[in-house]
Amino acid sequence: MRLVFVTSNRGKLEEARKYLSPLGIEVVQKSISYPEIQANTLEEVVAFGVSWLRDHITGPFFIDDSGLFVEGLNGFPGVYSAYVYKTLGNEGILKLMEGVEDRRAYFKSVIGYYDGELHIFTGVVHGKIINEKRGDKGFGFDPIFVPEGYSKTFAEMEIEEKNKISHRGLALKEFAQWLKENLKKD
Repeated sequence: MRLVFVTSNRGKLEEARKYLSPLGIEVVQKSISYPEIQANTLEEVVAFGVSWLRDHITGPFFIDDSGLFVEGLNGFPGVYSAYVYKTLGNEGILKLMEGVEDRRAYFKSVIGYYDGELHIFTGVVHGKIINEKRGDKGFGFDPIFVPEGYSKTFAEMEIEEKNKISHRGLALKEFAQWLKENLKKD
């Protein structure tokens, strides 16, 4: 089976292939810009993206949206994570966190799969925001986030270690399990 992953991020593509190729699924990257609505939840953003893309892609496809939710900032940046990262970066989040005692945070990933109907898969990893950037692996907010039970940031972890516990890895694992149970072998 061939499955389109709408993303411009090569790292996300490779991570998806790792979870889906053992099922005999060829994951093909397609870079299509689609509108991202301003919404309260990642699920709403993904549902809108899928509803727009279904008129532009033939066959089954999936998309992913992720965000960093910081408890001490009332869930900010949340659904605005990509924009906030582009405009403020890690330094901006660290500046906002000055004097904030509650440093708990979580990353959430939502995958939307379309095969004639929408299926949603989520992954969440809890942790905390540290006081300085550490590490040079990964991307986005990885250098300031330490997952629960670990002392390293995502940016200090090797990709294989991060993928096993990451929000996207958890969502992909759930998605792969669903595909395994629901796809008929030809």
